[in-house]
Amino acid sequence: MTGPLGDRDDVRALLASEAERARAGSGRFVLLRGATGTGRTAVLEAAATDAAHRGLRVLRVRCSPEDTAVPLSSILHLLGPVPEFADMAPDGYDRPGAARLWRLLRSYADETPLMVAVDDVHLADLSSRRWLVEAARRVDRLPVLLVATERSQYDIDPRPAGLTHTLPPSLVRTHTLAPLTDDASAALVRAALPDAPAPWTEDFVRAAAGSPLLLHALLDDLCGAPPSAVPETCAALYPGAYPAAVSWWLDSAGPATAEVARTLAVLEGAQPQDTAEGAAELLAAVAGADPARVTGWLTAMTRLGLLRPDSAGRPRYAHPLLRDAVLTGWPAERRRAAHRAAAEAMLRRGDPVESVARQLLDGEPVRAPWALGVLRDAVTASVHDGRRGDAVGYLRRALDEPLSGGLRQRLLTELGSLEYSSADPPAGISRLAEALRLPAAPRDHVRTAIALGTALADRGEVRAAVEVLRQMEDRLAGDPGLARTVRTAGALLSDRDLTVRREVYRSLSDAAECSPDLVGATGQALLVRYAATAGTSSARAAMTRLRALLAEPADPLAEPFLLGTAAAVAQWADELDDAERLVERGLAGRRTVLLHPMLQPLMDVRVDIVAARGAYGLLLADHAERPAPAHRTGPSNADAHAVVALVETGRTEQARRLADGFDLRGAPDSWELNRFLYARGVLRRAEGDLTGALHDFLECGRWQSARAVVSPVVTPWRTAAAECRLALGGRQEALALAEEELRLARVWDTPRTVGRALRVLGLATGGRRGLELAEDAVSRLRRSPGETDLVSALIAQGRQLITAAERARARDCLREAAERAERLGAVRLRAEAEEALRAGGARRSAAALTGSGALTGSERRIAELAADGRTNTEIADLLHVARRTVETHLTSTYRKLGIRRRAQLRAALTTENTA
Repeated sequence: MTGPLGDRDDVRALLASEAERARAGSGRFVLLRGATGTGRTAVLEAAATDAAHRGLRVLRVRCSPEDTAVPLSSILHLLGPVPEFADMAPDGYDRPGAARLWRLLRSYADETPLMVAVDDVHLADLSSRRWLVEAARRVDRLPVLLVATERSQYDIDPRPAGLTHTLPPSLVRTHTLAPLTDDASAALVRAALPDAPAPWTEDFVRAAAGSPLLLHALLDDLCGAPPSAVPETCAALYPGAYPAAVSWWLDSAGPATAEVARTLAVLEGAQPQDTAEGAAELLAAVAGADPARVTGWLTAMTRLGLLRPDSAGRPRYAHPLLRDAVLTGWPAERRRAAHRAAAEAMLRRGDPVESVARQLLDGEPVRAPWALGVLRDAVTASVHDGRRGDAVGYLRRALDEPLSGGLRQRLLTELGSLEYSSADPPAGISRLAEALRLPAAPRDHVRTAIALGTALADRGEVRAAVEVLRQMEDRLAGDPGLARTVRTAGALLSDRDLTVRREVYRSLSDAAECSPDLVGATGQALLVRYAATAGTSSARAAMTRLRALLAEPADPLAEPFLLGTAAAVAQWADELDDAERLVERGLAGRRTVLLHPMLQPLMDVRVDIVAARGAYGLLLADHAERPAPAHRTGPSNADAHAVVALVETGRTEQARRLADGFDLRGAPDSWELNRFLYARGVLRRAEGDLTGALHDFLECGRWQSARAVVSPVVTPWRTAAAECRLALGGRQEALALAEEELRLARVWDTPRTVGRALRVLGLATGGRRGLELAEDAVSRLRRSPGETDLVSALIAQGRQLITAAERARARDCLREAAERAERLGAVRLRAEAEEALRAGGARRSAAALTGSGALTGSERRIAELAADGRTNTEIADLLHVARRTVETHLTSTYRKLGIRRRAQLRAALTTENTA
């Protein structure tokens, strides 16, 4: 009994001992029990071979359910042809005939010791089973070893009692065959495939699941040319011995067990989030089985190794290949029906909506209102959690349900928007175009046209986007309010193309001159923004006009345009708190699943506000958390701000890696590209490449001027270029740039724009006049929320005071600049201030006051625990400190890292540590 039997030494020893006992004249009945596939037949055959070698005559029979019609059929096959039984009628147990068969067996035993091997006794006819039981009562007085194998496996439908249930334990030796251990299975695999690597063998053993039947079947399929990995589907197997073996195992277990096994495979594929008890309950409900029997079956299959619990204790098949084999041959309609039944059961017991929806994804159309409600709720939940790909799947499935025309149109619009933004942009555009052709209410058509226009413009097809909206506007002649909204959307999208932008804004301006009502409040707001960037409006006038427009009643479809436009202008006007409130209103008031041209501008204004406050830690944390769109070809506004933030926080190498990640040659024309050119110029200047920096600043200005954006409210490229000109020795060119910047800044007239221009003009002017301009710049910037600009102005003033031999005043300015830079985490500016202080004869500690380097040991320890998800109470208990102490340390940490929310701790700490 060697080789393929694996670890069966115990049963080998038992049968060898009983064979010797039979030779000595004292027989025994040995019952080998085991689950399907545990190798009962192989053990019996090996025992028969061993008995023959010991001199025993072996009588064999393999029972079959086809022979049950004839009484004593199995015994007749066992003992050989007996003529007097040939015409026996199937009318029950024939005691005289049974006695004659017993005498025949005794006559054989008188000649030589016997081994009687009965395989699959559970399949024998009732008369044969009764005969064997009677024989077991007497065999101990004969030189006969009677060995029978019997299937003993926990099934959903209880099986009849076993062969020996009426026998005293003293008359039978019962041995239950256990599954193969992993070590024994691995040894068998290595014997067949000596060159198989250890990981492959381990995976193979999992697929065999402790079953000799499955192990040898899989060896038959893979031994000829083993693949690099154990496959996960039966389609990769040839000749298919493994799925055939699994099918035989299911057939032998009965239809109820097969139903439960296959239902488990279906539910495992959908991965419902559940407890072990809940999984058993759901499995029973879907399969229509007794929950107690299902729980017992799961326990038994886990003991056998066919199932292995996952990390949450839920039953799972030992290997994906085994799960696939269980499902092989199960019709698709049965699988879909199981998914539907699972969804209904989960809905009844109150499972999370997405768990229910995942079952519906693979199910057949339910054609009931509850299914559509579940899928739509799942879309909302997944979008809220940022899993737009999941939302796409739910919406695609929702379209399989019966829908009215209007509802199908709305769902197609949502699906197209989500597909474009997350999964498949071309498919998303096709969906939106289809939705635009379907009949729907005018408002729904407007939402679709706006979404389609947004997608087209984002792909660089600006003229096509504007044309879609123009055609929609023509269809809305009877609804001027919706027509104005569509016109506003077109104007906003035209920003991505110079030629189209000029055409659209010229048309918008002409219409507004004829009658403001033709363009509405949103169109007027866009014209206010246009005037701000064109350098023809002051901040006060712009905000006065916008506040009046905001006070007017607004259509929900038009309101995001008004709020986003007002937020951008408010940010330029240094009214950052108002701008932030407008951004939040704009984002809260729109449906996040739909593409909208104002969504990204609102997000951009939010980033601009953070940058204006100099909150570099928060800005970089947000940038790290936000993945870049897969279809985006050029840098975004957030990318540009991140480059500047990295430079300001002393991480020029990281900034260089980020900047080099974009090939600007293929980037579409946009204001974001201009912003990025400015940011790259800041980086080059920090690296000492003044010529390259000047080129980027001037290129930024050239593109902005081509877009009729001349005001410094967007990017102060003139001041930056002037500083480069001055450093390169071009004082006159620097003066011209600085004077032009100041002229335009005075038109807008905010402390930040004017103060910034005065600072650079002071540097270019020099002397007593230059110092006066520098002092004026500092005075103005103290009234501005732009902390970074104030630090730069203080450094410029300090340097000029040193030149004017006013060292005491210079040191005061520079110390203030250094302290403010530390609070901001502005490493570059702090270094400039320190350098200027040393040039002025002062000495100063280089201890950090901001950034992760400024965190105390306790602050860092508490911050890391909070970033790992611990509550303040848990941290206090863990560190044996008061909760108030934890709160105080976290408040200090937020300030030093420049963040506002607990959720930003991990990204901020990670970003700081990569510096």
